[in-house]
Amino acid sequence: MKLKFLIPLVLFFILVGFLGKGLFLDPREVPSPLIGKPAPAFEAPVLGDPSKTFSTADMKGKVWLLNTWASWCVACREEHPLLVEMLAHDIPLYGLAYKDVEQDALDVLDKMGNPYIITANDADGRIGIDYGVYGVPETYVIDKAGIIRYKQIGPITPESLRDKILPLLKELDA
Repeated sequence: MKLKFLIPLVLFFILVGFLGKGLFLDPREVPSPLIGKPAPAFEAPVLGDPSKTFSTADMKGKVWLLNTWASWCVACREEHPLLVEMLAHDIPLYGLAYKDVEQDALDVLDKMGNPYIITANDADGRIGIDYGVYGVPETYVIDKAGIIRYKQIGPITPESLRDKILPLLKELDA
């Protein structure tokens, strides 16, 4: 008879334990299954010059960042001044214009400055799907062997640049 009352009570405490643990998790921190795996290979037209292409094969042997962005993205515009500043410090930043109208993306770069060494045009979003992009901006740190070492979800902040990205770039470039 006592067992009938104990089972629901035990199940209740187990549920409370799981829910309590969830209170201490950061909802903005979504682990990427691509960390530690090869960056998905792609070849895409260069934004503004579709006669040229950019591919991951071009980057073998280099440490680089891939920043997915779009002209329609408010958060991308917020992070843009920091990206322009990064270019002045020789940070190897490449862009991926995600699901964007080419002329709209070019207009943003003309008005706000172009922080990218090259920007690939992912008009249909297929490259973004391969990289697991679910919202722009997202930035990937990719090592010399083409392995994704870090994924920044959301805008790069001065703190994330100083505390995570720059130390990682220095370590990977050594």
